[in-house]
Amino acid sequence: MAGAAVIEIDHLHKTYGRTVAVDDVSLRVEEGEIFGILGPNGAGKTTTVEAMVGLTPVDAGRIRVLGLDPHRETARVRELVGIQLQQVRLPTRLRVSEALELYASFYAGPADTDDLMDLLGLTEQRRTAFAELSGGQQQRLSIALALVGNPRIAVLDELTTGLDPQARRNTWELIEQIRRRGVTIVLVTHYMDEAEHLCDHLAVINHGRVQATGRPRELVSGDSATTYVIDLSDTAAQADAPHVAAALGTHVRTGPGRLEVTGGPRELTAALTALVDAGVVPARIRTRSLDDVFVDLTRDL
Repeated sequence: MAGAAVIEIDHLHKTYGRTVAVDDVSLRVEEGEIFGILGPNGAGKTTTVEAMVGLTPVDAGRIRVLGLDPHRETARVRELVGIQLQQVRLPTRLRVSEALELYASFYAGPADTDDLMDLLGLTEQRRTAFAELSGGQQQRLSIALALVGNPRIAVLDELTTGLDPQARRNTWELIEQIRRRGVTIVLVTHYMDEAEHLCDHLAVINHGRVQATGRPRELVSGDSATTYVIDLSDTAAQADAPHVAAALGTHVRTGPGRLEVTGGPRELTAALTALVDAGVVPARIRTRSLDDVFVDLTRDL
């Protein structure tokens, strides 16, 4: 059963001059979930979330955040929604505790800043200047600033870009902790492993339009059957692949540089046998991933 919607976007449209940034986007985010917005650079992700929270005016469409219109009831929405945008730029000499106290002063009922520093692992850096923080610490501070108003929703845009693998994993754990505190999270990312690990629902956006929505597993499989991917290493093998797929039937289809087999071991074995008979040696066999879905949905044909 679907939960209560805390964000509803219907037929959103936004242009910059002759450039269409968002073209008829519709989304629904349910209370308590982590909702991922995926897409390549320039796809319209950031414009969508900035319009969602009232930072960017729109040309057409309807937006409701917790039942409020962010463009007419902006102040109220800002009290309920915490925002972390792509780049956080604070005065270089501003200390962690000072930044949190400053942002807390903007709200009638802010969170306890000491608790936030403890939650985000910043207590030891409380007197450290912004310029002296590592990249991961700056990101954690940006999350703390998004949470200092005790929001019901947190919008996190490209949160882990530029972080090393361990810092990314640590940030993922923080996001899950925040969700457990009852905060609904909108996560904008172009990292498929991040989306697959964290998100309950996803929307893939390309060229300003929603290409697909659903749970990560639904987008990968489409149903309960496993999809195997047979990667093909050379051009000649890739040229032969469509003929092999046509001979095997509807459970096999071609993708960029690969065959995809939906079913079980029997269907996979039949596809491999057909490839060998055609003189094609696979480079690798794996199960279909969210990366494959993303490439299919966002590649320019």
